[in-house]
Formats: sequence, C-alpha cells, structure tokens
Amino acid sequence: MQQNSPKKILITFTNMETLPFDETVAKIKSLEIQGAERIARAAVKAWASKLDETQAKERLKGYAQELIDARATEPALRNALKFCLENYTEKPNVTEEVLKYFKESKAKIVEYGARKIQDGMIVYTHCHSSTAEGCIVKAWEDGKRFTVYNTETRPRFQGRITAESIASHGIPVEHFVDAAARLAIRKADLFLFGCDAISSEGKIINKIGTRTMLEFAQKYDVPSYTCTNSWKMNPETLWGAEEVIEERDPNEVWPDAPSGVKIHNPAFEVSDPDDITGVISELGILKPEALIMEIQKAYPWLI
Repeated sequence: MQQNSPKKILITFTNMETLPFDETVAKIKSLEIQGAERIARAAVKAWASKLDETQAKERLKGYAQELIDARATEPALRNALKFCLENYTEKPNVTEEVLKYFKESKAKIVEYGARKIQDGMIVYTHCHSSTAEGCIVKAWEDGKRFTVYNTETRPRFQGRITAESIASHGIPVEHFVDAAARLAIRKADLFLFGCDAISSEGKIINKIGTRTMLEFAQKYDVPSYTCTNSWKMNPETLWGAEEVIEERDPNEVWPDAPSGVKIHNPAFEVSDPDDITGVISELGILKPEALIMEIQKAYPWLI
C-alpha cells in the first residue's frame, strides 16, 4: 500500500525544514513525519513560523496545542513547545535554543551508544529510531564491523526505513518479519531501540512490540538499551497521570476487514524498567529510575 512507503517518509524528512504550519500538522498526523525527536523538531519549526506573525500568547498557545493534538504519546513535542511558550518573550532565539538542545543531546547519545557496539556483534533494533540508528552508524564509522538485525514493524513498516538507511552506509542488515523477532533476538549480542515517552517511574513507552522483544532479550541474556534524550519524560506522571497510548486507524491494518471483526492498532506500549539494562541519554548511561533523578537536576523547568 502506498501509505506504508518508507521512501515517501524519507523524502518528507528531507523537506520538513520548509513545511508550512498546516502541512506540518497534517504530516505529523499521517506519520509522514515520524520519530519522537523529528516530530518535536518539526513542531518547533512550525510554531516558530507563527511566532514571526504574532506575539500574542493565547494565539501562540493555540498553535502549540494544534501541534500537540496532532499525535498522542509525544512528550518531547509537548516539552519543547512548553519551553518555547515559557521563554519566547525573554529569549528571542528560544526556538534555536531548543533545536540546539536536540542536536547536541543526540550527538552525545550517539557517541555513548556507539561505544556499546563491538566488532563481530549482532545488533538488534526495532522500528525506526534516528538516535538508535545514529549509534549504529557512528560505530561503523569508527571502524567496528558487525551485523544489524531489524524487524519490519507492521502495519506502517517503519523498520524498512531503518534497514534501508543503515544498508546505505554499507552495514550488513538482515530484515525479519515481526513475528520472527525471537529468532533474531536469540542470536543478538545487543538490543538498541528508541523511546517516545518516559514516565516518572522509569517506564519506557516505545513502539508496539518493544516489550515482547525485551522479554525475549531477557530470556536470552541480551543487554537492552533505549536511546533517548531526556525531554521525552512526561512530567505529569509525577502526579499520577498516565501517558496516553495512541490507538491508530484500523484501516492501517486491514482496510477491508469483514463486519464483526474489531481491529486493534496501538502505536506504542509500556515497558517496565526492570526489563531494560539502561537508558542511553545525553545525561549518561543510567538505569531508568536513576535517569529520572538526573532529569530533575538538569532540567528543573521540566518538572
């Protein structure tokens, strides 16, 4: 199906620097812009375009809310826009500051994550995380030689984006259907994956299938690290709120499903911190619970 084309998504990433506001909102909704960090960056750029038109706080709040409503389960988007709204009057270059944070934090994560990859390894990954992918590419550029296993990630096949991008660097990739994840993980030496949200208890919300794969990784003693910046923490979870898990259109799974068949299409799921070896963030490599304390120290405005 055309809507699942990874090439279409990759082209959109290249062009998102100049997308108009309404088009950005539409492309975030449709997954043509996907990945938590890319969504946040695109949203900040779109909001900045409105900042050029008006300084009225209520109108700017409305634009921010429209972007926030485009996708659930994206605290990086919410936190980035929160920072912009709280600081734009005192900091004329606030959006550049936010984009700089994403760029610099990603560079640190990629550096730390690449050190976990060694010669001869099989590195497993799921879905498409530009940060996890960055760790893999950096390790290869550092001269390490290894193989990547990845899963296709139905129904939108984001895993194809990962496979295509990594292979373009000359890295050997073996691509598995989702149902064969156990076969891939049992041969792996390391599991690197992304993150869309972090709760105050250290729970990691990522693409559906991640928790199952983490359970397989534990069974086969495969170290598992999520690669993420700290702004993906949802501060509302400190006071009992739960991160909303996005349920996507059933037509993505089965457009002509017969009457009487209910389709479940959750985009994400929650993984327990005990299932995760560590979090690779710009603040270092930490257990999920320890990361929360470091976030509170580093970014008090976030809380």
